[in-house]
Amino acid sequence: MTFFVFPPPAPTVLPVSGGGLFPIRRVFCVGQNYAEHAREMGTDPLNEPPVFFTKPADAVTCASRLPFPPHTERLDYEGELVVAIGLGGANIPPAKGLEHVFGYTVGCDLTRRDLQAAAKKGGRPWDMAKGFDCSAAVGVVHPVAEIGHPAKGTIRLSVNGLEKQRADLADMIWSVPQVIAHLSTFVTLAPGDLIFTGTPAGIGPLARGDEVDVSVEGVTSHLFTIG
Repeated sequence: MTFFVFPPPAPTVLPVSGGGLFPIRRVFCVGQNYAEHAREMGTDPLNEPPVFFTKPADAVTCASRLPFPPHTERLDYEGELVVAIGLGGANIPPAKGLEHVFGYTVGCDLTRRDLQAAAKKGGRPWDMAKGFDCSAAVGVVHPVAEIGHPAKGTIRLSVNGLEKQRADLADMIWSVPQVIAHLSTFVTLAPGDLIFTGTPAGIGPLARGDEVDVSVEGVTSHLFTIG
């Protein structure tokens, strides 16, 4: 039997405010963490625990221009607060959740909505609706030492200067420490993990040439164009 040894790929990294790089290990995303968004998607999760899905680490990009992905006629934006994990652990109590955070940034969970809808209708996985190349647009990571732990503040996304999403972090159904605690019962979190914490209501489609600006008050903003 012949074994082939390939060099490990270079890790995907994000710039850190003040200098340095944050190497990404895994990407977890919370589904429907704002009640109004859940309702616009036809559900109401207020009495349900958070649900998670994943994206590949190399789906993350801080590029200023992203390609319009193939196999879709409906590419949607979803602006989110993103948590960068700096200390790992399993079965983390909610009261200890914030101790595991290195910093925060903003992100846009890009979604092939038509593929997702078809997969849901057929009872099939929707990995290709969420985990395609450049499907996680993110900004610079700002350490906790710089900005603290944002529990409230405006989250906003605009397309071509027109506001599409606006909410407050305080509107999240599950807070950041609650999300970390629940996720850590399923997997052992580790430094380098990113957590997309969910999107507010107002999701919608993007076209080639659209400019997207996503921001969280007191954290950062990120601007990119769909090529």
